[in-house]
Formats: sequence, structure tokens, C-alpha cells
Amino acid sequence: MGSAETQGELWGKGARDWSELQEPMHTPLFEAMLDAGKVGAGSRVLDIGCGSGGASVLAAQRGASVQGLDAAESLLEVARHRVPTAEFRVGEMQELSFSDSSVDAVIAANSIQYSADRIAAVSEMKRVCEAGGRIVLGLWAAPERVEFRAVFKAMKDVLPEPPPGKGPFELSAPGVLAGLLQEAGLHVVRTGEAQCPFVYPSFDVFWRANMSAGPAQAVMRQVPAEQLAIAMEAAVEPFKKADGSIVFNNSFQYAAAQA
Repeated sequence: MGSAETQGELWGKGARDWSELQEPMHTPLFEAMLDAGKVGAGSRVLDIGCGSGGASVLAAQRGASVQGLDAAESLLEVARHRVPTAEFRVGEMQELSFSDSSVDAVIAANSIQYSADRIAAVSEMKRVCEAGGRIVLGLWAAPERVEFRAVFKAMKDVLPEPPPGKGPFELSAPGVLAGLLQEAGLHVVRTGEAQCPFVYPSFDVFWRANMSAGPAQAVMRQVPAEQLAIAMEAAVEPFKKADGSIVFNNSFQYAAAQA
């Protein structure tokens, strides 16, 4: 059983806010991953966990032909509008509905951690990637390099019981992301980090942006929004600037392998 149905429900609640307020702040990671995947004019790219198309737009601007996969149809509706030449599908990461050796690069930014079977998902990426092509995974760096961890802690602490799993930094320890690629029989050729500051002009924008994300929606299945808002306001207080804006300095990591 995959995770797409559950994740699609969680991530599909605020597609417009995600596309306009939160996803753009990941642009430095997207660019670094596209560079690591050698994406350029004529490349065939598969964007897994493509969301509302942030990385897909950048790939298309480089002259690549783009396909994308996500769990949330409402996010894909935005992606289709932004990249009308691309093909976007709803589906499971570990059961890709794309042909063998059909792309030159696969990128999965902030998505592999949501797969029900991560090795199966990477093996599927390997199947659809042309020999010699590249597969690039990206997600949070180690928690001490991510100020946004304060927000995750606030969400965890407000829950009546600890959430299942090992949390948002389960795959963030040194070597773990590359290890996933190696376990799937791939040769890691590049690793790196990208700085993605999260900047919100006000708490209201911070709230809208983060309520569009799956983790917060999962919390609100158990906790009233008002209670979560109080916890969030306390969590962001140390990151407020004199003008009322909220700034988190964050590092993301990526690992690229050759198929």
C-alpha cells in the first residue's frame, strides 16, 4: 500500500497558498538539484513530488521537456497552468506509471521521505531513467542547520501523543540520503547543500503558508486550529524582526547518482 492517497488529502488543502507563499522559498534547492541532474536544453525530466510545479517551471525554462508526479490533484492543477507543455500525473512514487528509460533526469525534492517504501521508490526512479542519466534526491539538512525546526517542534509538542515515524529529519543525518541511492544500486556522483531562507512579512502570511503544507494539516486532524496558532506564534517569536517579518535560515541537502 502506498502513501499517495493520505498525502494527497493532506497536501491538497491549500494549493494556491502553497504555490504562492511557501513553494517559491525552495527555489535555491530546486536550482541546485537541476544543476546536479545536468538538466538543460533538450533534457527529459521527471519531477517526483512536483507539487505546484516550482521545480518543473525552472526545468522548462532551461529548455527541458517535463513530466511530473504528485499525490495532490489540486497542486497538479496549478502545475499544469504554470507549465502547460508538461505532463503531470497523480500517482505513487514506488509505482511510477512512466516507461522504462524514458527520461534523462529524475528529481525528487522534499518528497522521498513521504514514500511508503523508499528503496522501492528509488528503484522506480532508476527504472525510468536512461542509463547514464541522473537521479537527484533533496530534503532538509541536519536539524542544527535548519532554524525551521522550531516550527516542527511546536507542532509535535501540541499533539496529544507523539506522531508516528521518526520525524522530518529522519533522512537528514550525514550519508543517509546518499545511502538510499546506493542501496538501490546507484553510484553517487555528487552531494551538496543549498540555503533556503524562509521569509514571511507577517504572522498571517506565515500561518497561511504553513497551513497549506501536509504536516500542519496532519496536526489539525487532532488539534484545533486555534490551539495550533497559539503554539506557532510562540515558536516564531525568536525569529521576528523589528519590522514584524519572520525569517528562518535553513539548509537543504541533495545527493545525485548516475543511473
